[in-house]
Amino acid sequence: MKGRNVFLIICLIVIADQALKIYVKTHFHAGESHAVIGNWFRLYFIENEGMAYGWKFGGEWGKLLLTLFRLAAVIFGIFYLRKIIKQKYHPGFIVCAALIFSGALGNLIDSMFYGLIFEDSSMFTYNVAKIFPPHGYAGFLHGKVVDMLYFPIIQNAHFPQWMPFWGGEDFEFFRPIFNLSDAAISVGIITILIFQKRFFKSHSKNIVSKNIETETLVNEIS
Repeated sequence: MKGRNVFLIICLIVIADQALKIYVKTHFHAGESHAVIGNWFRLYFIENEGMAYGWKFGGEWGKLLLTLFRLAAVIFGIFYLRKIIKQKYHPGFIVCAALIFSGALGNLIDSMFYGLIFEDSSMFTYNVAKIFPPHGYAGFLHGKVVDMLYFPIIQNAHFPQWMPFWGGEDFEFFRPIFNLSDAAISVGIITILIFQKRFFKSHSKNIVSKNIETETLVNEIS
């Protein structure tokens, strides 16, 4: 797979992710929800200071460390993508790596810059945040990640009473609210786990083939 194709995939995902986030941030107040397809696919605007799907990681210092980790992952990802493209890994694996990189970059942009370029969103004042206000809601590296994709496919259900720990409690599937970046990371990781044998077996064959060709050429020259 050519580098420009990988670059195009990354650009398309990041642009789509940021366009949707900016639209939701500037048109929804926090907690606002709108149905897209019935009641099982909704745009539900929330922000989180932690990891994917709203998982949190230890306050302000945790937020800073998480943003720095994302930055390090993106920098590493640039060199890793160059390596696997140059070494001609399986195209499917390269696409999955590009998806993971795109997702990390998309959420990194939120964490680095959204606190500077947006007003705070609040469900109490029902305000719609403006972009590029005189003062942002947080400093550099402390922005919140915008989430909006909500798929409550199964609603108003309950665990059976006989079930340990959760018996009788409300059940909903799929409860987490996420964004396109989270989806890209999840799809990339799950696909690698499912097809890892095919991806890495193909790469191993390429290495063996190159070694055989190199040895043959050396013997012919000798």
